Order: sequence, then structure tokens, then C-alpha cells
Amino acid sequence: MRPSHPKGTTLRNDPHSRGSDSFDPLSSPRRSVFSPAADAIGSELDLRLTGSHVVHALTPGFCDAASLFLLERWRREEDAPPAPDTPRVEARRLALRVGPGAAEDWERVLPVGEMVTFPRDTPYAQALMAGHAQVLERVDPYMAERLMAAGDGEARRGDLLRVGSFLVAPLRLRGVPIGFMTCTRRAGRAPFRPADVAAVEALAARACVALDNARRYERERRTALAIRDSLPPGPAQKLEGCRIAHGCLPAGKGSVVGGDWYDVLRRPGDRVGLIVGDAMGHGPESAVAMIQLRTALRTLAGLDIPAAEVIRRLDALASETPGASFATCVYAEWDARERTCSLVGAGHPPPLLRGPDGRTSPVALTGAGLPLGLGSGSYEPTVLTVLEPALLALYSDGLVESREADIDQEIGRLARALDEAVAEACDTGDPGTLPALCERLLRLPSGTPGADDRTLLLAELTPAAG
Repeated sequence: MRPSHPKGTTLRNDPHSRGSDSFDPLSSPRRSVFSPAADAIGSELDLRLTGSHVVHALTPGFCDAASLFLLERWRREEDAPPAPDTPRVEARRLALRVGPGAAEDWERVLPVGEMVTFPRDTPYAQALMAGHAQVLERVDPYMAERLMAAGDGEARRGDLLRVGSFLVAPLRLRGVPIGFMTCTRRAGRAPFRPADVAAVEALAARACVALDNARRYERERRTALAIRDSLPPGPAQKLEGCRIAHGCLPAGKGSVVGGDWYDVLRRPGDRVGLIVGDAMGHGPESAVAMIQLRTALRTLAGLDIPAAEVIRRLDALASETPGASFATCVYAEWDARERTCSLVGAGHPPPLLRGPDGRTSPVALTGAGLPLGLGSGSYEPTVLTVLEPALLALYSDGLVESREADIDQEIGRLARALDEAVAEACDTGDPGTLPALCERLLRLPSGTPGADDRTLLLAELTPAAG
């Protein structure tokens, strides 16, 4: 005779026999019992969606209700596991699904996103610490008390607590607990058996990998969005003697940026500094290099030094910054009072200037300059005298790269597109066209669509009167 199991005992070490593996179809651990949602686990790099796929795989075929909790410290990326003697475990409910025939408002009583503190003696904490599943014949007293407090009707409370078998399966990733899953079967349905536990634990192992991938992706996305949000705010700015519009169109999907960057800086003497740069690559390394270059440039902008000296010092800093070597940029400094625009290039495509004649053309720089970080220090300014309003365009190479034409041809194409867009804007008589013009140029078709980030900064230069 097989020994009976007291309430709360685990089934991990139960001997398996032919008799223990023969049970009704609803409790079968075979792969077909889990719904097709099981195939979707890991298909989306989103924590909420992954949790939803897990509980939908379990309910209602395998169990009548399922929920998934993640440890709050793991969600906050404090990866150290809870201490074995911790008095409580904090976890957040990531997903919940209740099958047909159950109380309709479980989702209200047990809301997704709720933080719950589980004492050490609950099966949830015990499953986490022990590292294997806990099977009970009823809801544990702690959860029963919480449900009773949350319910607002005697009949409803009875529905919530009428459980025939209750399973808590830990979620462990590389030996570290990250959360747990709960499965409930109603009274009258076959209780959870050893093969059921094994099936759920196998599903939990898949879920852990998918959840970890989703958390990593969300962390990288948050980082990239923080980088994007650190760029100058708003589609347009107005400073001394110039009106500015800017934007960045990331390569591929999503709305995050890589190594492209731009900035608008107030310089001493009411001068305005404008820059567009490109740190090599698209990953986090290029994004970090971009942040460091922008930070260094903002510090240099506060010094009353010439434009060429700003770039020389940025070059020296880049040579000591990991990942910043071979970054390119073009810097413009506008002095409305002096009616001069000083341009300095560092291995970057030349600026475009649209003058009073209504034609846009690339500026012939005194020297193209070497990329930053090579320590050359040989940067010479190109100083333009601007006596009438003009339009200056700084851009990244993503706007002028093509497999079908050389870069000079593509720069010419961008210049013609700028002329056409300005001419159309003048025909409409719309005074607020600079941001729209910037957006239009960013989305120009190219020979290599989506291959590189696109960044554009437009500045209407207006010299001071007199």
C-alpha cells in the first residue's frame, strides 16, 4: 500500500509506477494537455505577454485556475536570491487566468500587478526555498484569509475557496529562485499527481528562460529609451538668431537609438553650438560612447574657446574613452551678432547650406578632419559669413548611404530633396514648416532602407540687424 501524503507534503520524491501514471485525460501531463498557448511561450520579449502565455497554456485544460508571480527583487534586477531564513517573500502577480465556471471577478479580487508578501511558512515561500513543487489538498490558510478579506459575498468566497487540489511550482533560473506558478483544480476533479508535477516543472523551466529574455530585453529597451530621451527635447527650438528642428529615425524596428547623436548648445557670447555625430555600431557599446561624447561636449561648450579647439579637445577625450574611437561628427557654431558660422568636421559628411539664391549645396570644408579618438588634433575651422537668412543642415551618414550610388551622389540627392521640400512649403505659406521639413527628409527613400540610424538637424540662421 502506498503511504498517504499529509497536507502540504511534496511529491518530488514519490516513486513512479505504472499505476501512478494512469489517470483521466484532463489530468494527463502529456504535451497535448497544455493549450496551444504553450507554443507561444518565449515568442514575445514582453514580461506580461510571456506570463499570459504561461497561464493560458495551463488553464482550463490542465487546471481550473493558474497564476504566475515574480519575485520583486528579481524584477528590480537585484539578482541575489532571498536568504534561507528570510521571514517573508515579496512577489508581484504577473498573470492570472481562471477557467469557465469559476467566480467571474477573480481578476478583481486578485489583480494582476499586485504586490503580495508571503510569510516564510506558506507553501509559496517553502516551494521557493526548497526548489521543488508543493501539492496541497486545499488553499493554504494564509491565502484563504486574504481571499476572505477581499471577497464581498458569502457565495463568492465559497467559490474561491472550493479547491480539490492546489499546486505551487517554483520558477528557478540557473539555480536561483525568481518566482513561482500556482495551479488549482476544483473539488471533484482528479488531484495533482507526480506526473502532473513533472509536466508543470518542465513548463516552468521553459517559462524561466522566456521570462529572463523578456526582462533583459525590457532592461535594454529602457536604457535605449533613456538615451533617446536625453537628446534635446521637442521637435523645434529657438535660440539667439536661429530656429532649430531636429530628429532621429532609428534603424530597424522600435524607437530606440544607437550611436547617432545630436545636440544644441548655448555658447558664451550668445553663440549657438550645433552638432551631429555618429559613434560606430548600433549596440549598447555605441550608445554608451555616444553618451560620453555628448557629456564631454556639453562640458566643453561652457568654455569660451574657439570651435576648432572644442573639437580638438573632444578628440583628445575620445582617445581615452572606450568605444569612442573612430566616432565622427560635424560641429557648427553660429554667431548671429558677428554673422558668422564656423564649421568643423571630424570624418563626417559635410553640412548642407541653402543660401539666398534658393539652392542647397554641400559646404566645402577647409579640412574634412579625421574621426575622433585618433589623437590627430588637426582640425581647422571653415568660417562662413552669413549676411542674409540661410538654412543649415547637419545629418548623419544614414541619410546618404546607398549600395547603388556613391556618397557624393547621395549628398546631392539630399540637397535637391531639401530644395524641393522648401519650395513646396513656401507654396503652402505655412510658417511652422521646419519640423515637418525635418520629418520629411528623415523619411526619404534610400538604396539601403533601415540599414543605419538617420539623424538630421536643421537650423534657420538669421543674422542680427545692423
